[in-house]
Amino acid sequence: MTPIHFSPSSLKEGRWYEYLIRFALGGAATALTGLISSRFGALVGGLFLAFPAIFCASATLIEKHEIRRKHGAGLAGTRRGQEAAAVDSAGAALGALGMLAFAVAFWLTVEVSAPGAFVAGSLAWLVVSVAAWYVRRKIRSARGGRWQRHQSRVY
Repeated sequence: MTPIHFSPSSLKEGRWYEYLIRFALGGAATALTGLISSRFGALVGGLFLAFPAIFCASATLIEKHEIRRKHGAGLAGTRRGQEAAAVDSAGAALGALGMLAFAVAFWLTVEVSAPGAFVAGSLAWLVVSVAAWYVRRKIRSARGGRWQRHQSRVY
């Protein structure tokens, strides 16, 4: 199993305006969540906290980065850009599941203890996010093995 690691070198690939776009869209999504919460209450507004605030901007920027990287190697890169954006969207979906688990655990325990609710929510987020990642990885491995065996027979 490949360990998860942080690569700060990927921060150098971005341009300043791309970070500005992410910041602006993330701030706009946060402000929109605040407006929804003030208009319809914390229960409805809280549902929007699981929305990946910068997902739209990051998906398009990831695609552009991959296409640019492939253009540098003399390739079109369109397919690779789409695949990279798809992987990012799958990660955003798994993250949203984790945030949903956080919200439910927090909601169930906040009446007893606010600090305990943060601990319970954080543990729920961690368990659900890691479990979802692990299940997705196992499903992809199982599908990948069948697909590779099928391809070797067909071609």
